[in-house]
Amino acid sequence: SHASDAWYNTCNLLDKFASISKSVEERLGNIKTVKGFCKEQEESKAYEMLLTDALNLGYKEVQARSLFFGLTGFSGNVIIISVLYYGGTLVISDALSIGALTSFILYAGYSAISINGLSNFYTELNKGVGAAQRVWEILDRQYSIPLHTGFVPKIPPRGEIKFENVLFSFPSRVESIILNNFNLTLLPGETTAVVGRSGSGKTTISTLLLRLYDPLEGRVLLDGIDLKELNPIWLRSHIGAVNQEPTLFSGTIRDNILYGLNPGTKVNEEAFADAIRKAHVDEFASQLPNGLNTLVGQRGMMLSGGQRQRVAIARALLKNPAILILDEATSALDSVSEELVQNAIEQVSKGRTVLT
Repeated sequence: SHASDAWYNTCNLLDKFASISKSVEERLGNIKTVKGFCKEQEESKAYEMLLTDALNLGYKEVQARSLFFGLTGFSGNVIIISVLYYGGTLVISDALSIGALTSFILYAGYSAISINGLSNFYTELNKGVGAAQRVWEILDRQYSIPLHTGFVPKIPPRGEIKFENVLFSFPSRVESIILNNFNLTLLPGETTAVVGRSGSGKTTISTLLLRLYDPLEGRVLLDGIDLKELNPIWLRSHIGAVNQEPTLFSGTIRDNILYGLNPGTKVNEEAFADAIRKAHVDEFASQLPNGLNTLVGQRGMMLSGGQRQRVAIARALLKNPAILILDEATSALDSVSEELVQNAIEQVSKGRTVLT
């Protein structure tokens, strides 16, 4: 039916708008890359094509709705004309009075207006269902790793970590095995470096340690306890991670460092000062006009790579974690920045289990 066509087109149109928004956000977020490769015109044409596709879908939706409302309106007019014709013949034959016919047509008009309102409601309902369907898909999605289950130890972990015969591949690439029969032991308070070529699974190890995924086979143990038995929030609250390209949020340097506080933890100014000192954040922040209250911009774009790394180290240190993950934290830095960040890493690694 035309109503179902309108609903189908509405769903497609919403999908298209989502695709357009995603594309625009991605391109604007990487505008330096776009400009660096002189892709402004190409991206503009691609965006224009997306808008044209959305416009064509909009035309189809309007056509379906126009046909639906046109047919319902035409049907109503045909019925009224038929009633007038038949009622007129009854009046001529004295089988019906003019007053009765007029009253009937008046009530029929009121009924037609109500029915037309119902048809409008039906089409708007279909439009709403099309939009709500996307929301329901998200609401009905189940956590692969529930956050509020598992054992919560009463004491902090010592930091002994074991990977036992781990087999792992990402759900989106099941056929591509990342780790196969992988074994590794990290001793408490010691630094362990994992070396391998790019794509060999070094980052995957830290992903499994944070329990963002579970291994397909084997176990990951913390102090002899399988991570699957531990509460994920408790586990992650005792792990600090610094990635190769740390993520900073729009806000101030101070806000981004305080993001490292565990939920329900109050700000300890002494610990905060110690974190920024050990991470050498105070060295560059003191040279900025607003100090720690300087805005970092979207994704920290207003800071250099070395400055972002030091903010990330301070953020991880503020958690006072028993375990520290350093995922190639200095690989993308120049020699001067690398030396500063390396000094910061040496400061924060003391007494912690470190995976690097």
